[in-house]
Amino acid sequence: MLLPIIILLLCLIGGGAVLFYLKTNKPKTKEQANLAAQTAQQFVNVQDIRGNFLYTQDGYLLCYLRIYPISLDLLSSSEKRLLINKLTAELSSVRFPFKFLAVSRPVDISPLISELTSLLPTADPKQKELLRQEILEMNTFALSGEVVERQFYLMLWQHRETGVERDLLEKAKRLVQHFEDGQVQVQILKQQDIVQLCNLVNNPAYTHLESTDPEAFIPFLNTREV
Repeated sequence: MLLPIIILLLCLIGGGAVLFYLKTNKPKTKEQANLAAQTAQQFVNVQDIRGNFLYTQDGYLLCYLRIYPISLDLLSSSEKRLLINKLTAELSSVRFPFKFLAVSRPVDISPLISELTSLLPTADPKQKELLRQEILEMNTFALSGEVVERQFYLMLWQHRETGVERDLLEKAKRLVQHFEDGQVQVQILKQQDIVQLCNLVNNPAYTHLESTDPEAFIPFLNTREV
């Protein structure tokens, strides 16, 4: 009587083990396999970045503008109303779509810490204590990554075809003029700036070097004959 029960238990255990193996070792679907084989460039839908434009894999051309923020706290109520009315009037004539982007970028505060440290030797005892506390506070902020700045961008796009670069750049320049007439500074992004923006959007912890050399941010592969 005991032997059939033992055989039944062994069968149940064996069946459970087989079922667990099949579930955990389920073969990848075709979609999962294709996703695993994608490069980072394919994943973010970027084919090329050249000049003022980003070329996408699905046949679109993108152009970006950076909007430099202004402090509304420094304006009176009447100045705020005047600014709003100006921008509304300027942008009411825009007849093409654009997208607004707001991203956070980590700020490098090491120059500030270095400046505070350089003041220590010439400070009196009370100032030294205040400077040490401030340096400690700045170091805490630097290690926590809480020091960020908000950056604002506009994105224009158009389906890629012959002569579309000139048309899209003309739209971007018109939009810049509208904002500048409304007393807001705007800049069309170049190749290096677009690469930095892509890194910033896809990696929020990314912080770029303040350099004008695009080769510091764009890797180039050299062909070599074998």
